[in-house]
Amino acid sequence: MKKALILDLDNTIYPVSSIAGELFHELFSFLNEHIDDANLIYNIKEDLKRIPYQKVADKHNFSESLKNKGLALLNNIEYNLPIQPFDDYTHIREAKITRFLVTTGFTKLQWSKVRMLDIEGDFEAIHIVDPALSPLTKKDIFASILEKYNFKPEDVLIIGDDPESEIKAANELGIDTFLYDPKNKHPDAEAIYRSQNLKDAAVVALNS
Repeated sequence: MKKALILDLDNTIYPVSSIAGELFHELFSFLNEHIDDANLIYNIKEDLKRIPYQKVADKHNFSESLKNKGLALLNNIEYNLPIQPFDDYTHIREAKITRFLVTTGFTKLQWSKVRMLDIEGDFEAIHIVDPALSPLTKKDIFASILEKYNFKPEDVLIIGDDPESEIKAANELGIDTFLYDPKNKHPDAEAIYRSQNLKDAAVVALNS
């Protein structure tokens, strides 16, 4: 049995697509005004549903001015409407195991999502990796959790949807990984475990 779970937030506990239109309305309008390429706009909007803004801006070669104006729009926003977690998150919530939340994004925004999801009480600690405020990465936070709680890598299971973020960081630390991939988008990703259902993550954690 694992001693702890470390979960990602966006697209792991809830689907970003369910709130993206409302959440990014102002940013999307701003981008529509400054980018003429419809295909590029579409790709940017899709990326914003799964990748931190700074990485999206770099990926699509935003000018420094465009990137900074987007940052200014996002830095102080909050989401204040109810958010529904994935149905299968209940299996994680009910598992008798210590849980941590580690998410990347804007501090104020990520905390607002946690409140609207009503999940703060589900976790021993919540860590927000905010690239605008600190150079720390998810890998740094994972390592600090191991150290603070005297966990060995084999004591922990990291659950997330992004092979290039939390899954990659966990692999580098030798921590078991569970790729939550409900739409089977990443069939070739390197993860110890994978499933389309979070119930399987709870089973792995309690039986490995």
